[in-house]
Amino acid sequence: MLLAQLVETSAAVTATRSRLQKRALLAAALRAADPAEVEVVASYLSGRPRQRRTGIGWRSLAELPPPATTPTLTPAAVDEALDELGALAGSGSQAARAAAVAALFGAATAPEQQFLGGLVLGELRQGALDALLLDAIAEAAGVPLDAVRRAAMFSALSGPIAQAALTGGVEALTAFRLEVGRPVRPMLAAAAPDVAAALEKTGPAVAADGKIDGIRVQVHRAGDDVAVFTRSLDDITDRVPEVVEAARELAVDAVVLDGEAIALGPDGRPRPFQETGSRTLSRDGAALRAEVPLTVYFFDLLHLDGRDLIDSPATDRFAALAEVVPERSVVPRRLTAAADEVQEFFAEMLARGHEGLVLKNLQAPYDAGRRGSAWVKVKPRHTLDLVVLAVEWGSGRRQGWLSNIHLGARDGDDFVMLGKTFKGMTDEMLAWQTQRFLELETGRHGHVVTLRPEQVVEVAFDGIQRSPRYPGGMALRFARVLRYRDDKTAAEADTVDTVRALTQG
Repeated sequence: MLLAQLVETSAAVTATRSRLQKRALLAAALRAADPAEVEVVASYLSGRPRQRRTGIGWRSLAELPPPATTPTLTPAAVDEALDELGALAGSGSQAARAAAVAALFGAATAPEQQFLGGLVLGELRQGALDALLLDAIAEAAGVPLDAVRRAAMFSALSGPIAQAALTGGVEALTAFRLEVGRPVRPMLAAAAPDVAAALEKTGPAVAADGKIDGIRVQVHRAGDDVAVFTRSLDDITDRVPEVVEAARELAVDAVVLDGEAIALGPDGRPRPFQETGSRTLSRDGAALRAEVPLTVYFFDLLHLDGRDLIDSPATDRFAALAEVVPERSVVPRRLTAAADEVQEFFAEMLARGHEGLVLKNLQAPYDAGRRGSAWVKVKPRHTLDLVVLAVEWGSGRRQGWLSNIHLGARDGDDFVMLGKTFKGMTDEMLAWQTQRFLELETGRHGHVVTLRPEQVVEVAFDGIQRSPRYPGGMALRFARVLRYRDDKTAAEADTVDTVRALTQG
């Protein structure tokens, strides 16, 4: 198979909104792949390389050689090149990396260069989410979807799942199981606007867990060996010694725990989210321990001393957790069937500076890698009325529309940018704002259109973090558009002082 075939598939997947058509396109590409390259092909179809790190960043791609005129690259050849790039280190590696990048991209046609750039930078937007790829794997291999999803629970990447399904069928898929030391895909929570709506999804009898705004950690211990993985299944063991020590203190031989690591202040309240992030994601995280200590809270247990609990009901898993983890290291939790008690606990967690609650069905198994109604998160919704300062032309399915908007708060007679978002926009909204913003255009810089600061937009967001990227030193977390406010003028938009006060509340 040529890489050009994958590029064509990616473009076709991007161009259609039909989930069935996307699945059919992905399945056809998987069937067309040589058995030896199925894993690589599946990885590229999911929008990520097989390698965790390639050593290629924005600077590496700033100046590319002229594209090739004829496609010759194969997925296997690209994979081999990325392996070699990722292994480069030491004296002379920078020059060697530049030469290797030039060789790889020089062998690629223009569409292939664009595809590879998005792939290695993690910015390939083709509308093929991992769940859809799993559906396509089942279709391509002619195996039950449940067998594919079950195997995927125990594999960080979908490539090995595709390889097993298409070369060994159901029997090969059953070989995937929980192993201490190999990360499990995390169970995810759906969302609800309030406690009552959440309880409608979970049922009245729940474990109400405090929602801690830290970094998700999955901890594996076998004897004295401990490994700590993030939500994206990256290994951060050497960056979080406090978590490693907490695991080693347990009176167990083997255990797999799910939890949250967070930086707390002297008063026990959460420190700004990015301080936790700097500890857990920075290569120098361990060196920052004295300055930004971490606290770990565990909320689930998937394996204990040779016994897998992933399929056991939550009541059994939580009971096992309480037996082996000291209370101080268990997430704040209430087991109750009383809605008023859940509501009171929700208010208590907010007063302690945390995000809210996650309500959990007590009979549900640990549904790794899935977001269902067994876990439902409840957070207060913060909203602001901000002004659109600029907007970016979209790509992929949003090609030809003005999409990503730059958000600003009032600061005297001026405006301070607080971030960008393209979340929450319907096709009708995209069409409307494209026409509206072209009317407000004052200039263009590449793909960015600057605007007269007149249009007010109401956005919801999950929090505010410090950010050196913006003059106000703040950025909204997970901002999403609710509606455009034609009933408000820019002079009525929220101010920087209002935003800053929210960070202190």
